Amino acid sequence: MAYDVIVIGSGPGGYPAAIRASQLGFKVAIIEKESLGGICLNWGCIPTKALLKSAQVFEYAKHGSSYGINISGAQADFGAVIKRSRGVADKMSKGVQFLMKKNKIDVIMGHGRVKAKGQVEVTAADGKKQTVDAKYIILATGGRARQLPNLPIDGKQVIGYREAMVLPQQPKSMIVVGSGAIGVEFAYFYNSLGTKVTIVEFMPRIVPVEDEDISKELEKQYKKQGIEIMTKASVEKVEASGNGVKALVKKEDGSTITLEAEIVLSAVGVVANIEDLGLEQTGVKTDKGRIVIDKYCQTNVPGIYAIGDCVPNQALAHKAAKEGILAAEHIGYNEKKFHHMPEAMDFGNIPGCTYCSPEIASVGFTEKGAKDAGYEVKVGKFPFMASGKASAAGSTEGFVKVIYDAKYGEFLGCHMIGNNVTEMIAEAVVARKLETTAHEILNAVHPHPTMSEGMKEATAAAYGEAIDI
Repeated sequence: MAYDVIVIGSGPGGYPAAIRASQLGFKVAIIEKESLGGICLNWGCIPTKALLKSAQVFEYAKHGSSYGINISGAQADFGAVIKRSRGVADKMSKGVQFLMKKNKIDVIMGHGRVKAKGQVEVTAADGKKQTVDAKYIILATGGRARQLPNLPIDGKQVIGYREAMVLPQQPKSMIVVGSGAIGVEFAYFYNSLGTKVTIVEFMPRIVPVEDEDISKELEKQYKKQGIEIMTKASVEKVEASGNGVKALVKKEDGSTITLEAEIVLSAVGVVANIEDLGLEQTGVKTDKGRIVIDKYCQTNVPGIYAIGDCVPNQALAHKAAKEGILAAEHIGYNEKKFHHMPEAMDFGNIPGCTYCSPEIASVGFTEKGAKDAGYEVKVGKFPFMASGKASAAGSTEGFVKVIYDAKYGEFLGCHMIGNNVTEMIAEAVVARKLETTAHEILNAVHPHPTMSEGMKEATAAAYGEAIDI
């Protein structure tokens, strides 16, 4: 079978790439070895948000009296919470199946491997092989949970994120190793349902990629919620102990402490799925475990593109989706089906969102990053404690922090922590894309009462013009 474009992987980068290529008039096939939608729809972004929503509803129920609503006997049904999450994921995966049919994209189930330039060998679950041809190949193979040598995942007592979403019963205690997005989201989920949670983080602060002020605020809020946090610490080894585990934790000063829990969740990052893809025999370059690409997602081998978690930069679904569309449009430009050179990726303006509670959202430079880059900065913060909407909602934790270039007013970065801030960050992304300055943000009328007023008020604070603080 011959195609114009073959996409290997149907996650949030792969299936948009296939759809965009089909929209441009190409004959397209997508190869998937597990479930349409990839990790994001089936085991990542979507089902975890369903779990977190259940946790949030339970929190509301427990604290209903704060809103004048008396709810007695609210209980979390762990099995039902897990079942709802899986139902949401299944529905989304079926939605991708519909999109494939709608866009006349052939779905080939199996493991795809580039056999030669323009050729992909597909091995089905039963071992049967077939070869499909295409002028262009897009690698969208995603990533998986990273495993530390001293913390091997056995799926029972030491688990990864996939097992954390489908545990047969709620553990009474859990050690979460790593405090990136996956770690802090699961820490909030399990803690809110009543599991005793301890976070162990090797770096000096939790959510270490975020602005330092965000890390401090999340740590403060998590400790209020009863989550124990150990930073500058590492799990050296884990041993089975009755119905649980003992984890030997090494502190910064070299001393050790033994923690006991039912479950250890390893959340130490993502590693790219680039094994057994035929990269070596086709000469596709890799570096530090990722496929090397140019600004249009092309590899060094003509006709082969790569996108998403298997390439450098952030492992984010929306970044993968944009890369997938870019790759398809670049192919379209090469084949004269897309009438202008598509705009290259701007990796400096990719928002990051973490759906813990309070939520975190950020884009652009951190304060330290901006200063390290040589900028003289103006920094403003607006605490949600001063927001009428936040007070009415009973969610006054957190703040909006903005960073501007003092010389020209360039919008360098925005960092938020609080209720629903993942819905607010797009304003900063669009503003930075349009090269908006502080002047425009200050003079754009923001609706009242809303959380989004925090953007304008933080900007006003940066310039000594704050009204409400």
